[in-house]
Amino acid sequence: MTITSNTPASDHHFRYGNPAVVCDGASMRAHCRQLATVVTVKGDIDNGNLERIAAYVGRFVLAEKPFALDLSGVNNFAPEAVSMFYDIDDRCAAEGVDWAVIASPAVAAELRQEDAGVPLTASVPEALHHFAEGNLARRRLLPLLTKSA
Repeated sequence: MTITSNTPASDHHFRYGNPAVVCDGASMRAHCRQLATVVTVKGDIDNGNLERIAAYVGRFVLAEKPFALDLSGVNNFAPEAVSMFYDIDDRCAAEGVDWAVIASPAVAAELRQEDAGVPLTASVPEALHHFAEGNLARRRLLPLLTKSA
């Protein structure tokens, strides 16, 4: 019996039930965690795959669930791909959720050049910690909001 995966060779860990989606030089995988939805993109983001990556990423912006976009494994990032962040920002604002981007050096360089106001975080654990602190702050306010005079 042979088990095959559609993950690229550089991502050698096979994950049952959650295979990576491979798209013209990039691989994408989504993880729904307790604190947030994390979408990881590795490889190259260019004009050839930008539309499919943006559509895949946008599917995972969910109501009442913070969103983290892990681009730490992106090697090349096209300048046109910055538009994807504006779409994500609009979707997160519409759903009322926080979001963060974990940027590789290539992504960070393009964001600095474009001067895009993207919420950057150093790592996925740091983003999850930030989201947890936000949840804790809201829980502290909840008793104050429910008390009546």
